[in-house]
Amino acid sequence: MAMEKFRRDVSVRLTSPLVQALAHTSITPDMLTWMGFWLTVVAGILIGTGHLFIGGWIVLVAGAFDLLDGALARYKAKTTVFGSALDSTLDRLSEAVLLLAMMTWYVQNDFGWMVIVCGGTLVCSFMVSYIRARAEGLGLVLKEGIFTRVERVIVLSLGLLFSRWSIILILALLIILVLSFITAGQRLFLVWQKTKKMV
Repeated sequence: MAMEKFRRDVSVRLTSPLVQALAHTSITPDMLTWMGFWLTVVAGILIGTGHLFIGGWIVLVAGAFDLLDGALARYKAKTTVFGSALDSTLDRLSEAVLLLAMMTWYVQNDFGWMVIVCGGTLVCSFMVSYIRARAEGLGLVLKEGIFTRVERVIVLSLGLLFSRWSIILILALLIILVLSFITAGQRLFLVWQKTKKMV
């Protein structure tokens, strides 16, 4: 819970000025969600074709849109069930686009074993989000997690920005893989704890 509060406080501090400015425009939270997604697609194309550094910057910008859409919806009191579903769906697609792009780049550069790492990272990242969604479908609140989407985006972006040294990007992907696996286990354990209390 402390980690979740820290993330929320940092997010509010970073997004408040932009959100207040956006609130006076006709831009909607769903528009920001779509803009972030299409920016991620552009980043994926760049990464898949070997332009890792600029791709890393675009991933960071797209991640900022991901923070802004929910913050704007809350600020304008326009949160909707569909908006939440759209955001979650495009978040998963965005992660798939980026990791598939990484696989493409590694195949082209004869790093076959890193394709397996990217595939494992994709699965573990999805599991972190799936367990939360499944828990919420059961009526549970589950926001805890040591390594969520925000951290995954930051670490991947840093790996891409410093990909001039290939070991940095490899380490970034391994960090995401291992910590996502641990977070999935953490969340599953928390679901077990919460459901025990329901019996």
